[in-house]
Amino acid sequence: MEEHRHVTIYDIAEKLNLATSTISRALKDHHSISDKTIKKVKKAAEEMGFVPNTLAAGLRGNKTKTIGVLIPTITQPFLSSLISGIEITARKSDYSVIIMQSHDSYSDEVNMARSLFKSRVSGVICSLAMETKSTSHFDQFSANNIPLVFVDRVPKGYNTFRVVIDNYAAAYKAVKHLIDQGCKRIAHITTGSEFGHLYNERKRGYIDAIVEHGLTFDENLIITLKTMTYEEGVRASNKLFDLKPMPDGLFAPGDLLAVSAVQTAKKRGVKVPDDFAVIGFNNDPISEIIEPNISTITHPAEKMGSAAASIIIDNIEKRREDEAKEITFLNTEVLVRESSKKI
Repeated sequence: MEEHRHVTIYDIAEKLNLATSTISRALKDHHSISDKTIKKVKKAAEEMGFVPNTLAAGLRGNKTKTIGVLIPTITQPFLSSLISGIEITARKSDYSVIIMQSHDSYSDEVNMARSLFKSRVSGVICSLAMETKSTSHFDQFSANNIPLVFVDRVPKGYNTFRVVIDNYAAAYKAVKHLIDQGCKRIAHITTGSEFGHLYNERKRGYIDAIVEHGLTFDENLIITLKTMTYEEGVRASNKLFDLKPMPDGLFAPGDLLAVSAVQTAKKRGVKVPDDFAVIGFNNDPISEIIEPNISTITHPAEKMGSAAASIIIDNIEKRREDEAKEITFLNTEVLVRESSKKI
């Protein structure tokens, strides 16, 4: 059986008895080629099953029109919405998207960053892994003028573009809501990651809201996790319920952790929100499915993804070398639902 072979511009040139340069220009609608020849070449290309090798063309020009997206996971609703925003904006400018998941592993993130660089992506959008210990693996992009945008989980002090929300203000609003509902001992779950700028800001907002509203700040009410999983949330919740006196409120930095707290409370006979009010973060679909519904903070994930993709494309297409800047979305809101509504 004859091995299948891709049709090339050389095959079209041979069939039409034209120069390969003429075929190449005709396929690109070049002004130097007559309309008649362009139509003839395109008709032959279609009949012969010719498919342009866009990757090879991109590599020759060192421009693949591909955006690499490196995120912890695609299973989190926030991150899947973020990807949607990136992909929609990229497609409008004829860019494709490569998605890689670090699964919150630092070593995987390092390897995937290297893989994206070898693939000659045009730009990179990244939300850091929870385990990230250093950001030096991103230097290969900066050193080669490949636009780099960090989104949501961003490193401190890395001189590149960042797209974030005001995590401090959002956390402050969440805790103030619990205080307004009459909570006096409000707990918080966080992570000890050195690069967890997002979680550090939410913790700072939590502490300031407590102190500025005249409540006593108790370090024992803060539980630090290595990973933000449901199972870790259950462990953290049990620790909080074992405290004497028990907290009467919780600000969780993600809806999955808020769900784990509500379900643990049910198992231990703790009434939500009467004994224990809960507010989460992100407005994930699960927050509306569980009973009681979870109060949460909105998070404009799709808009953030779109903004990140626009930064990449603007820098490539316009050959701009903007000074790295932070784009902060301020439109986060408290969505009050059953899990925190005492009053």
